[in-house]
Amino acid sequence: MRNYEIMFIVKPTLEEEEIKKVASSFQSSLEKNGAKVTNVDAWGKRALAYEIKKGNDTFRSGYYYVINIESETDEAVKEFDRLALINANVIRHLVIRKED
Repeated sequence: MRNYEIMFIVKPTLEEEEIKKVASSFQSSLEKNGAKVTNVDAWGKRALAYEIKKGNDTFRSGYYYVINIESETDEAVKEFDRLALINANVIRHLVIRKED
């Protein structure tokens, strides 16, 4: 069983309901692709270490989420990565495979 930690940052311009919808859609996608979600941690709105430009927007803060998962394969992680790259509401994301 492989353990992963996934962090993503959602645009600060979204309403609270939309932010939760983005996070729950990622969680659903992970579970649908065979991952077991062990922890979801919403850190809330925080300042970014540096400005991030995405499209015509520049962001200085964002809503942070951390999801811990267990998975036999890396299919769920690959699908999350693909979805996060095309989701316009995600500023940045990072997937880390934890040591066993």
